[in-house]
Amino acid sequence: MAKLPGNAGVSVLGDKSLEFYRDPVSFCQKRIEKHRSRVFQCRVLNRPTAFVCSVQGMRELLCDKSNVFLKDPTDLMTNMYGDTMVTTNGEEACLLRLSLTSLFTGSCLNESNDYITSVCERCLKDLSLSGQPQCVYSAFKRLGTELVLGLFMNVRAEEQPELFQEIMQLCTQHWHGLISAPVNVKVPLWSSGFSTAMEARDRLMEIIKDKLENDTQGFVGSLGSLPLPDSSSASQHLLLFISALIPKALASLLTSFTLALSGNRQARRRALEDPDYLHTVLLEVQRLWPPFIGGRRIADQDSTLAGLSVPKDYGVIYISHSVHRDPEVFQEPDNFLPERWSGRNAGQEHFLCSFGNGPRSCIGTKLNDVFLKEACMYLLKNYDWCLDPPSQDLEYKWLPVSRPANPPTIAFTRLDRTRSDGSDTS
Repeated sequence: MAKLPGNAGVSVLGDKSLEFYRDPVSFCQKRIEKHRSRVFQCRVLNRPTAFVCSVQGMRELLCDKSNVFLKDPTDLMTNMYGDTMVTTNGEEACLLRLSLTSLFTGSCLNESNDYITSVCERCLKDLSLSGQPQCVYSAFKRLGTELVLGLFMNVRAEEQPELFQEIMQLCTQHWHGLISAPVNVKVPLWSSGFSTAMEARDRLMEIIKDKLENDTQGFVGSLGSLPLPDSSSASQHLLLFISALIPKALASLLTSFTLALSGNRQARRRALEDPDYLHTVLLEVQRLWPPFIGGRRIADQDSTLAGLSVPKDYGVIYISHSVHRDPEVFQEPDNFLPERWSGRNAGQEHFLCSFGNGPRSCIGTKLNDVFLKEACMYLLKNYDWCLDPPSQDLEYKWLPVSRPANPPTIAFTRLDRTRSDGSDTS
């Protein structure tokens, strides 16, 4: 059994958290090259930590040994959301997942389709109206927020604009607590970001509890009737489902999609006409630009990953960006090649970990796919688009959600129906 390459450093002084959070992609790439290994160690969050950047290591961590590498019960997600299926471990997590999965599959999912279509049309129909280039990330984030609040809370922007705006603002404040230091300080004229986030959470919980008590329709009504362990569980999970995480993930993927096909009319035409090709495009977008950089676990006992020893109490971080570019699995890993998913990598979607993997993967993945495909099809049917100005800095930042550091602007031109029906072959 081989030792993890790298050095776990000494307490505090040897910590590399700032370097990692400043640029996680560069942080990992330098060490992969230095150690000639896609699994290595260093000290992060003042804990010896194994970094997993290979498909093999990720699959072991999240699938084969998911009962060994557990969620950290002290992390910030628990502070922000309470005990949910995302933050708990063992039997409790399994039972919560079983109870909630039905809300994201089958008839519940199908009943959402008409609403998703209507929101996509309302939010995306005016992209070309001003004649000016659009900041697409902001437009897609608004789309995601409308979808989430309408589906999960029965709060629709066009019917309850004031309540919608209040919840949207509170979700933004709450989100900022996830990316600020967990210091709950409040003094006259100033509050810490974490303190403000906790206040936003308390107000959101008031709105959520009122909804659960008084609304029997749709998702919120179904959630309220589930056999959950206690009265607070439904509220905490609904807080998780309406949080800014989902709109930001959707905005990230849609932004990357529009950038990947910007100026490429042939690829857009093919994606419009061939659902299988659109599926491969979206897989490749997810592979190259995963919305979340990865996830963290704690070793509950001595174990191994990719043949390397991981001691008990070590932290383990899988890096989705690096896993998705593992050259052992993905040839030409840095190139955008949708056709790989109908060729060499056909049927290997389970090698992606944008939304986790294995028994603890995101239960909303299918719903997210419906969101994405509906929005992408609307764009493909109705618009040509290109970068405006043509030369922009598209260097990505990866935390807390991946997107170009400088928000890109794209010019949309409304297609006439003859062209969108295929009579224009240029």
